[in-house]
Amino acid sequence: MRIATWNVNSITARLPRLLAWLENSGTDVLCIQETKTTEEQFPSDELRELGYESAVHATGRWNGVALVSRVGLDDVVKGLPGGPEYEGVQEPRAIAATCGPVRAMSVYVPNGREPGHAHYAYKLQWFEALKAAVASDAAATRPFAVLGDFNVAPTDDDVWDREFFEGQTHVTPPERAALIALQEAGLTDVVPRPLKYDHPFTYWDYRQLCFPKNRGMRIDLVYGNDPFAKAVKDSYVDREERKGKGASDHAPVVVDLDI
Repeated sequence: MRIATWNVNSITARLPRLLAWLENSGTDVLCIQETKTTEEQFPSDELRELGYESAVHATGRWNGVALVSRVGLDDVVKGLPGGPEYEGVQEPRAIAATCGPVRAMSVYVPNGREPGHAHYAYKLQWFEALKAAVASDAAATRPFAVLGDFNVAPTDDDVWDREFFEGQTHVTPPERAALIALQEAGLTDVVPRPLKYDHPFTYWDYRQLCFPKNRGMRIDLVYGNDPFAKAVKDSYVDREERKGKGASDHAPVVVDLDI
């Protein structure tokens, strides 16, 4: 079974690339973030033509998450039970479903903007709600994983230059502590192998030639419970999908399971 996660940075803008990638990659389940569309506008028909069912949690603007699967899509749960609100709204940042033998959750963790900002506090609250939401699945005997754009680099090795990010979000101790708390809940960081260079970065800013210079970050992560982690046979960053015209600023992270 092949499961992947990809922040597409607008599914409308990325649709031709997404459909081609699904057709060629052999992916069974894809967790999508930053759809930037409504549920009604989501391209479910186009995906269905390729054999994929869709579950979507989106309201437009800059958020939105989805799961697409060709191995089943059952018991869909949208959002985080008791999750925090930002400016009076519980944003569409999480969706979970059972896809064949695996329970998967696609998440788009708040960016945080900058330490001290209200959005930063919201980000940490969101992580607390995520930890509570995954507790039972993390302890289950069924393979389970949370996949998505976590907007946190777990270690200093997961950014191209730690000093460059000093005083910014994505690398602060409270954010990294939130990732450690997920591991303490029974989840393991499934670290992919890079297809080029030494570090499996998953995101490169569009500006300042960051991709050609490999000035990236590993912020698209896969956290699996013990049955999921033990089933992993390979994992890699499909860096090729960050290349060329019309690419997302994120690359897909692919995990192969033997289940």
